[in-house]
Amino acid sequence: MKHSWAARIARAQDLSQQNPSAAELLGFYAHIAAFQKSFYDDLQRTWPAGGIDAVVPRMHGLLKVVAKHGPPELAEAARTSANNEARWREILASSDADGDPAEIFFARALLQPYTEFLASMADINLNSTKPVCPFCAEKPVVAVLRGEGDGAKRSLVCSLCSIEWEFRRILCPACGEQNKDKLPVYTASDFDYVRVEACDSCRAYIKAIDLTKNGLAVPVVDELASVALDVWAGEKGYTKLMPNLLAL
Repeated sequence: MKHSWAARIARAQDLSQQNPSAAELLGFYAHIAAFQKSFYDDLQRTWPAGGIDAVVPRMHGLLKVVAKHGPPELAEAARTSANNEARWREILASSDADGDPAEIFFARALLQPYTEFLASMADINLNSTKPVCPFCAEKPVVAVLRGEGDGAKRSLVCSLCSIEWEFRRILCPACGEQNKDKLPVYTASDFDYVRVEACDSCRAYIKAIDLTKNGLAVPVVDELASVALDVWAGEKGYTKLMPNLLAL
């Protein structure tokens, strides 16, 4: 059900033309996704390879991409991290990286294609009813709505391995709230196919991409492009269930 790396890159490039306010963000993402695609493709060619030893050598390439194309602070962090392989191993072993935003980004950008590749070979129970990924136990980064009968079914997309699993429409993935009156949905005319699905009990939200309204959308990319909705949700006192790769 997930979209290929090539589809993600192409969608980011298309949206950067359609949405000038997010063009810089999407341009950077396209460079990162191109690096991730290369890593994923190499894993397909060379697997089996040994665990973290298949990941660590790729950090050099990632840091070069970020130093060249990243925003100033992240680019500087990439340059200063270039020769610290011991630290790379530490942050790859724990992607929270002690809360340092740059290290969190480096770890997740590198682990995403690796974990996605492992998930592609696994036998995963996609009928899980849990609000976390049934493969890697990470939180979802975006929801997806697809047509089913007279309505639409909802699935969640993992923030790390990108697999999708079905999840009830009227249920908060953060706290389990089921009262529809406490689960408001917000949309904006600029992104009529992107919904902010909020919870007034725990004040969390997740964005949902409605493919019945825009079949060209690539959920993880369109989630990034609609950053204006994240700003709005934050101003209303909601907190995102799981930030995306770019910490938005």
